[in-house]
Amino acid sequence: MAITPPRSRGPHLNALRAFEAAARLGSFTAAAEELGVTPGAIAQHIKSLEAWAGAPLFIRNIRGITLSALAEELLPKFTLAFDQLGLATQALRNKAMPNRVRIAALPAIAQLWLTPRLAQLRQSHPEVSISVSAMETPPNLSREPYDITLFYSSEPLKPRDILIAEDRIFPVCAPSVASRLETVADLSGEVLLCDSVWHNDWDLWLSGQSINRQGFSSTSHSLFSIALDEARHGYGVLMAHEALVTRFLENGELVRPFPGHIDLQTKLVARFTASFAGSPLFADIKPVLFEDEKARNREEGH
Repeated sequence: MAITPPRSRGPHLNALRAFEAAARLGSFTAAAEELGVTPGAIAQHIKSLEAWAGAPLFIRNIRGITLSALAEELLPKFTLAFDQLGLATQALRNKAMPNRVRIAALPAIAQLWLTPRLAQLRQSHPEVSISVSAMETPPNLSREPYDITLFYSSEPLKPRDILIAEDRIFPVCAPSVASRLETVADLSGEVLLCDSVWHNDWDLWLSGQSINRQGFSSTSHSLFSIALDEARHGYGVLMAHEALVTRFLENGELVRPFPGHIDLQTKLVARFTASFAGSPLFADIKPVLFEDEKARNREEGH
C-alpha cells in the first residue's frame, strides 16, 4: 500500500516577516509599528521561529536586542527576499488597478501643498482614483501599499526622485500684523507660532538675527495648518516653510515682514515605487503634480 508520510511544515510567513523587520530595524517595537501589530506579537513570532530553527536569532538584554551571528549572516537574504516580494505585490496592484494612485505625505504637505494640485488632477483626469494618507514618517516604499511619498528629506536624491523644493524658512504674518513690525526686535510684542515638530525653527532663525528667543511669547501646534490659520487671522507670526505658504503669499493673505531666509538641509522630495514610475498613469499625472512646480522653480531661480 502507498505510504504518504506527513510533510514537514516550514515556519509561518508572518514569523519570517517579523524576524526580518526586527533584525533590520534593531527593535521589536519598531518592527511592530512597521507591520501594524503589537511588540508582543513580534516577540512570539520570533520565539516560534527560533524554536523551529533550533537556534537563537536575537540576544536579549536589559538594553534591548542585538543580532546573533546567525541572524547577521542571514538578514541580507531575508531583506532581499521581502523586497522582491514587495515589488511583485506592487506590480500586481498597479496592473490590477491601473487608474488608482496611493499617496503618503506629511500632514502639512498633504493639506497645503498637495490638496490644490489634487483639484487640478481630478479636473484633468477624472478617471483617476486618488487616496491620500497623512503620516509623520515616510513608509517603506518597498513594502507598504503606496505609489508616491511626499516628505521633507535630508537623504541624497535617488534617480527616480523629484526635487519639489528646497526647504527655506522665514517669518510670515497677516498684513495687519506686519504693519506693527518695523524691526526684528518688534517680534517681542507678538506671539511666535510654529508646528511642534519644527519647534526649533524660531531659535534657528532668531540666532541668525543675533537675537535670543528668551522672553518671547510663543505657541506651538501639533498641525502646521493650525499655526498657519492663526497667522492668517492675525493671531501671531508664523515661522513658515516656503513650499507650504507660497499660495498664501501670492494671494496676499500672508506677507513676509522681514527680508531673507534660512536654508535648511532638508528638501521637499517626491519618491515613487519602480512599478508606478514606469506606468502610463505616472506619465499622465506627472505634469500636473510636478512639472509646473519645476517650471516655477526655474523661473524663480531656485
